[in-house]
Amino acid sequence: MANHSQLGFQDASSPIMEELVEFHDHALMVALAICSLVLYLLALMLMEKLSSNTVDAQEVELVWTILPAIVLIMLALPSLQILYMMDEIDEPDLTLKAIGHQWYWSYEYTDFKDLSFDSYMLPTTELPLGHFRLLEVDHRIVIPMESPIRIIITADDVLHSWTVPSLGVKTDAIPGRLNQTSFITTRPGIFYGQCSEICGANHSFMPIVVESAPLNYFESWSSLLSS
Repeated sequence: MANHSQLGFQDASSPIMEELVEFHDHALMVALAICSLVLYLLALMLMEKLSSNTVDAQEVELVWTILPAIVLIMLALPSLQILYMMDEIDEPDLTLKAIGHQWYWSYEYTDFKDLSFDSYMLPTTELPLGHFRLLEVDHRIVIPMESPIRIIITADDVLHSWTVPSLGVKTDAIPGRLNQTSFITTRPGIFYGQCSEICGANHSFMPIVVESAPLNYFESWSSLLSS
């Protein structure tokens, strides 16, 4: 959950998000090194007198041609690795289908015979004490912790986007099309997200709440809800 005046990412709760945060820090260090070098050269040229060495220097031209290519490779390789990791879907323990509507989400647990529900945002007047305004819902998604989860995402009317930042998940919900992604929660907790695609007047009122719990809690919850 994000805090006020927070500058960084939310705490990572999935392996993919951990990789994304690590790559973000790596890219920032590369950008910091480039900015420091450019500032140093600018200061050097302002303070030093120009000489003939700066007019015709093939060695310098060779360096500033090869160096950016090396920097791009340093950024491209880990980025491609993360892209392939995000696209890879192993055998999931649970498959969940999310359907975006104006302006709520519907969920179906496809591995169960009859387990589906709609998830609406709780109005401020009905919000329990200590819960988050505009983020709490009447029905949370409950998933088993440390289990591969596949989620199939679509929409019923207009474009939506199923996004949970702390899990590193952001997938568009497109009418007439099924998109899928996967994630694993590394710890128990409650993770909040929202629709990240402008979908109409109440776009800001489509929260997503994912509750990660131990397997025995999930089994008792699913049996109670499907009975």
